[in-house]
Order: sequence, then C-alpha cells, then structure tokens
Amino acid sequence: MNFFSELKRRNVYKVAIAYIVAGWALSQGIAQVFPVFDIPNWVIRLIVLLIIIGLPIALVLAWSFEITPEGIKGAEDVVPSAARRKSQAWIYIVVVGGAISVALFFLGRYTAQNTQTPRQSEAATVPAKSIAVLPFVNMSADKNDEYLSDGMTEELINVLAKVPGLRVPGRTSCFAFRGKNEEDIFRKVGDQLHVGTVLEGSVRKAGEKLRVTAQLINVSDGYHLWSKAYDGDLKDILNFQSSVAEQVVQALQMKLGIDETRALTKRPTDNPEAHRLYLLGRYHAAKFTQADTVAADRYFQQALQLDPGYALAYCGLADNYGLIGGNAMSAKEAWAKERTLAQKALDLDPELAEAHLSLGIALTNSFNWAGAEQELNRALALNPNLAPAYDVFALVRTVFGRFDEAIASEKKALELDPLNPFLNGDLGWNLYWARRYDEALGQLHGDVELFPNDAFSHFALGCCLFKTGNVAGAVGEIQKAIQLDDLPWYTGGLGYTYAASGDRAKAEQILHDLDELAKRRYVTPNARMPIYLGLGDKEKTLDELEKCYEDQDGACWYLKVDPIYNGIRNEPRFQALVKKVFREAR
Repeated sequence: MNFFSELKRRNVYKVAIAYIVAGWALSQGIAQVFPVFDIPNWVIRLIVLLIIIGLPIALVLAWSFEITPEGIKGAEDVVPSAARRKSQAWIYIVVVGGAISVALFFLGRYTAQNTQTPRQSEAATVPAKSIAVLPFVNMSADKNDEYLSDGMTEELINVLAKVPGLRVPGRTSCFAFRGKNEEDIFRKVGDQLHVGTVLEGSVRKAGEKLRVTAQLINVSDGYHLWSKAYDGDLKDILNFQSSVAEQVVQALQMKLGIDETRALTKRPTDNPEAHRLYLLGRYHAAKFTQADTVAADRYFQQALQLDPGYALAYCGLADNYGLIGGNAMSAKEAWAKERTLAQKALDLDPELAEAHLSLGIALTNSFNWAGAEQELNRALALNPNLAPAYDVFALVRTVFGRFDEAIASEKKALELDPLNPFLNGDLGWNLYWARRYDEALGQLHGDVELFPNDAFSHFALGCCLFKTGNVAGAVGEIQKAIQLDDLPWYTGGLGYTYAASGDRAKAEQILHDLDELAKRRYVTPNARMPIYLGLGDKEKTLDELEKCYEDQDGACWYLKVDPIYNGIRNEPRFQALVKKVFREAR
C-alpha cells in the first residue's frame, strides 16, 4: 500500500497518463503531417519507436526526481507539498504539449486531404483493369538475342491493348523501366503509369530451344497473381505469346466475347522465321537512327519474302518510311510508299488497327485531312489504347487552329504513354502553336530533364525560348539537338535563330553548309526556307515554301498557325499555298 501511495506522491500515475496521451497524439500528428513534406516513412517509425521507449524512462525519472523552484532534486529530498505544486505544473506542460499534438493531427488530416499531389490523385483513379508490360529480360548467352525479349514485350503490349476495357500503357513508357529492379519498382511503375498490375518475364534462347517465363504482379502489395514458364522451340514463340496473353486476361477476370477471344489468339503469321525477322525489324526501327531504319527496312522486306501475307510486316515498312520521309529521302516519295504499304496491309487484314493508323499517318503527311481523320477514328475503334493515333489527331486539329481539342488529344496520348519523349515534345509544340508560351516552356523544360538525349525535345525547347526572347538559350538548345541528331531541318532552325537575331554571317554560313551537304545526302527545302525567312528575303522564302509544298514537307502543316510566318502571311503566294494545302481531300 505504501508503494502505491508513493507512486501517487511522486506523480508517476499522472506522468504515465499524460505521456501516453501526448505520445499517442504526437505519433498520430506526425503520421499525418510528415508525408505532406515527403519525409520518409522510416523517420516516422523511428519517432514512434522512441516515444514507446521513452515511456519507461519517463516513469523512472518521475519516480526518482522532482523539479522544484530550487532546481531538480531527488524525490526523497522534496517536501510533499512543494513537490505536488511543482509536479502539477509539470503535468500541465505535458498536457499542453499533448493538445498541440492533437491540433497537429487534425491539421495533418486537413492538409493531406487538400494538398494531395497530382500523382496521388491520379493513383486514386487507376483503372480497375490496367496492366503495364515491362521489358522481358534477355537471359540468352548472346546479347544479340535481345530482339526476342523486346519483341515478346512489344507483341504482348499490342495484343493486350486490343482487349476491351483493359488499359495498357504504350511501348515507350513500359520500356523506360528496362533494367530497373529496385525494391519498390512495382509501386513506381504503378504510380508513374497509373496501372494496377505489372507483367514481367524473361526469354532464354539456347540454339533453337526457347524458355519463356512470365509473372503477373499486383502493384499494391507485390503479390503474384499468376506465373508460368514455357519451354519449346523458337518456332513456338507465337504460341507462347498467345498463351501468356490469355492467362493474363483470365487472371484479371476480363470477360471477352467471341470476336475478342479470336483476336487475342490470332496469329499474325504462320511462319516462325518471318516473325523472327519482323521482330528484328521492329527492334531496329525503335532505335530511330538512320542506320537502324536501313536495317529495319531490310528485315521487314525479308519477312515479307517468306510470308507475302504478313500484314504487320507491311505496317512495319510503312511506319519506317514515315520516319525517314523529309529526313533521309523526299517526303513526297516516302509518303507515297507509306500509303501504298499501309493500304496493302489493310487489304490483307481490314480489322488491323495498326494498318489504319499507318494509313492515317500517311494521309496526314500528304495533306489529306478528312481521309486521315476517318482512318484514325477506325484505328481507335479497333484499339482504344493506340497513343500514336491520339498524337496524330492532335496534329490534325492543330493545323486548323483547334488548339483546345489538339491539347486535349495530346494529353490523352500521354495518359496512355506518359514516358514517351516524342509525345511530351508534341504537347509542348501544341502549347506553342496555341501561343501559351509559359505553359509550353514549362512542359518542354520538364521534357528535356526527363529525356536529356532526345534531340526533338531540345529543338522544340530552343524554338520556344527564341520566341520568348531568350536567344542564347535557344541557340544552346538547338545546338544540343544537332549534336544528338544532325537532321538538316534542325540545322535550318539554328540558321533561322541566327538570322532573325541579326547574325547574318552565321546564318549565311549555314546556308552554304547546307548547299555542300546537299551534294552528299538529301536536304529538305524546309532546312533553307526558315533561314531566308529570318534574313528577310520574302521571295526566296516563298520559293522554298513552294518546294516544300511540292515535296509535301511538314513545314506546310503549320502554315495557318506558326507565328514564324506572320511577316509573309499577307503575301498572295503564301495565301495561295494555304488554299492548296487545306483544300478538300484528294
């Protein structure tokens, strides 16, 4: 009895109660407030642990010592009445601290609700049926077999993207996670690509033998929803792809109709070697270098020699010409080949979304705006996850000055492929055309930070910087673009920047360099045209613009909206060009 009386006299009960209340409130408060400032969870756990450890320490101190007006004294040496007065003051202080902690708790709740970051908000709206296909790992001894693992990944993305109600991010965003295997990688994929599940796997080739593994993982908890290994010959790769796609759809509890089920298991070719060559073509085309486009062309051609009915290989060839038009060969010649090949693919498979997309791009390139919209709509009806279709839609709407629609369409493309540098750059361009320069600069600065080796992004940023008066910044960004990819029209953009800022000597030197370059390779008239424009030579500018029209060059797409043309917009020859570019579809 004396022991419990002594506990009461020394205020141990009061300290325990006050400590527990204040500690609980404090831990709740920091749990709500700290995440707002991105403080790591381990810090919160450490503080809670220290609060728990501190309880017995506080009780021991309460038993052993008292704070008096004369300072800290041992509890045995303190007169009970004085101790009581001081100990009550001590408890009041602790209680006030607890009240502050409770206030922090409610503040944290309010702040967390009202300062939710965009990523948190987006994560809350992750579609129930969504999947990212991460790049399958090449486990073969020969690193040159990477085209097989990349091809497996890309084909699975394409097949799953056609499943109604299933959201599948685009190839570029999925491949941005190649080689990343940190502990919380699945959560990062879920956050950045806004998906609930991830499909990963590996491909191992040994001679003609093939082993494919695949596992479907729930992003929220890392739980494996399904996994399987497939063993067979190289010729079985198409069967493996179909089997993996079917198993994923079943694991996600997707209900498919007869047509959707048939599309899921449809084989693009019955010739395994043709398929292997097609995968090699796509592998090289995705690298976007001049040497790789040549290699891609060769592999697509070889695939078609083995299987002339391979519609996807025709699409590959068509897309390849879409990449080199205006860069390595005449745009008009490239667009004609692109259109013929896309039409051939459609003749073979009228329900192939990729073929409608390829044809839509070819028609856009050659100023057939109405025909392009029709094909793009059909492509999206067949595959709503086709991010490039929304991107081309944005172009078509921009050239007619429908900026809000264009920007909305580009943002839709980025929802499907958020880590695609080309799409991010195009959003910057669309904001630029709409004269929303501050937003364009913000978008493009973020773009080059995310993708420092993307030439297109640096060029777009340079053009926007020049328009807003930052000449030195513009020159620097365009020079970076040229270093990364020496396309003649990038060089022409640099020449325009020099000319329009008054440095005629450098502009004229670039004109001379382009003339010399034209003796060795194709140089688009879109390279010289802006330099003459910057130099104030209207006649030569219009001469080059008319050559651009004859060559169906992309410079003509933006005649109505590009502020660069403001100085010649009222010229009769310019107005005649606008009428020809935007007349009814031919």
